[in-house]
Amino acid sequence: MSRAESGRLWAADSSQNEGLITAYCDGGSRGNPGPAGFGVLVQGAAGEVLGELSEYLGKRTNNYAEYSGLLAALDFALTQGHPRLRVISDSELMVKQMKGQYKVNSPELRPLYEEAKRRAARLDLFQIQHVLRGKNQQADRLANLAMDRGMGRSGGDREVPAAKPAATEKALRGLVKGGVIHLVEGELPEGVFVRVTPERR
Repeated sequence: MSRAESGRLWAADSSQNEGLITAYCDGGSRGNPGPAGFGVLVQGAAGEVLGELSEYLGKRTNNYAEYSGLLAALDFALTQGHPRLRVISDSELMVKQMKGQYKVNSPELRPLYEEAKRRAARLDLFQIQHVLRGKNQQADRLANLAMDRGMGRSGGDREVPAAKPAATEKALRGLVKGGVIHLVEGELPEGVFVRVTPERR
């Protein structure tokens, strides 16, 4: 794909994928809006790690964090001399907006979207692909590290669990009234993510 054609954002000819780098991007917010961060894992054509990007963004929305991760990946490709980039993201909204399938109506996201389009147009080749969250775990890990740093939680560079239901998740009973969850017993730690499953009677 030439620079003039790069606005289409997708390469139809797989033979042009030689030398392509891949950036796994993720962004998150604990509260939406709340403490937010992004993570990006960049790999070379042979799967080698070229870079790990992670940044705390302050109080932002999930979608703002997702776009911030995309912009960081584009900046990495441009500044490090990689003119061919494939982005993998679990944000269906962002991917479809970048492909022109969804409109960008949010005043918060519009400037980020336009800057991403400008940076993508400077590349020889740009692809963007949506995957399920389970296939984007390393970028999710980096995003959570960024949020932990911003919230003053210890951890440094150690791996922390992603903000997903874990194997050690605990089942608590409660009821929903007026859109608020009321626990029958026990309490949840601050900032924990929950999954509500209706009980069968």
